[in-house]
Amino acid sequence: MLASVTSKGFACFPQTAIFPLLPKHVHALTHAEGPQNLGGGRRDLFLSSNGNLSSIWFRCLAPLRVQGRLIGAILLGDREGASDYPPEILHQIGEIAPFIASAIHNHQLMSTLQERTVENLRLVASVHSFWDDALEAFAATIDVKDPHMRGHSLRVGNYAAGIGEALGLGEAEKTELRAAGFLHDIGKVTVDKRIFSKASSLGPGELLEMIDHTVAGHQIVSTVQFPWNGIPEAVRSHHERVDGSGYPDKLRGSEVSLPVKILAVADTFDAMLSDRPYRRKMSLGECAAQLSWLAPSKLDADVVHALMIQLRRDASHLSPVLRPWSGVEGKTRKQFLDPAVPCDISPIDIDNLVSEMNRRLNRGRAFAT
Repeated sequence: MLASVTSKGFACFPQTAIFPLLPKHVHALTHAEGPQNLGGGRRDLFLSSNGNLSSIWFRCLAPLRVQGRLIGAILLGDREGASDYPPEILHQIGEIAPFIASAIHNHQLMSTLQERTVENLRLVASVHSFWDDALEAFAATIDVKDPHMRGHSLRVGNYAAGIGEALGLGEAEKTELRAAGFLHDIGKVTVDKRIFSKASSLGPGELLEMIDHTVAGHQIVSTVQFPWNGIPEAVRSHHERVDGSGYPDKLRGSEVSLPVKILAVADTFDAMLSDRPYRRKMSLGECAAQLSWLAPSKLDADVVHALMIQLRRDASHLSPVLRPWSGVEGKTRKQFLDPAVPCDISPIDIDNLVSEMNRRLNRGRAFAT
């Protein structure tokens, strides 16, 4: 089909002129030798009579082609005296036709690319939305064995994404961190429920079973094709520590990837803020102090600092009774802390903890600029 893009000089012209094309018309237009006068019944060779205007309006036609492919056509109306277009004008039309064809072709390509990009983004968004919903359901299922663990996996996922934000990570990386947090304890579905409620120290066999939940979780998630590549590593290694004292592989230093370091801090943070059969939960201030002392020997100092940044943001805009707060220009900022956690720490306290942590990292050395 030919549909008009623009027109000029006609006293009356449809908003969009349409010429349906039969295969014979497409063949003729594709193989025409340059601009053509349409006198002597040649209109029917190139144009059908089934459009919303008559082909008799046009006296000259120039096919528009790019690399032999039909892109459109230039149609010219009557000249004064209803005479044919002379060879010199046909030649001029033939000279400019390739440039017009190229411009239309490029416009079509860009429009198609934009449409496909939008479709792909919608598809990706729907897929990620499905994953988010599905993984949230899995996270709730993972924690159901132990009443003290309810909501733990969901909170770890959200804390990990928040820490990633403070570290300047992109949206895709934050989404992967959230998914890894939701699934980090999936191996605990293989652990005896009795172990979770034990208030005393675990025996050697029980301790081994608990440690093995990282390996079991890795085996589970390795059989699933996730949109993110780092899930199996995060599930296996979230109990690794910078000094090599973690499990199951005793990784140390640079052997522990940044996502795993982030997940380790998020997991430890939420565990400290939660009751366990063998201990009571810490306050936010106690937890922050403990985390700062675990850096850099056990936990990565940059990741702990990123957590402190998020805590300071909340502490600056939340009272001890939590309430949402509005940021710049009235936009609501998403709170980092879980709403059930009292914000009982001040920005000054956090600044002091970070300052002390930096002093220990630099072994008390002073730097001047």
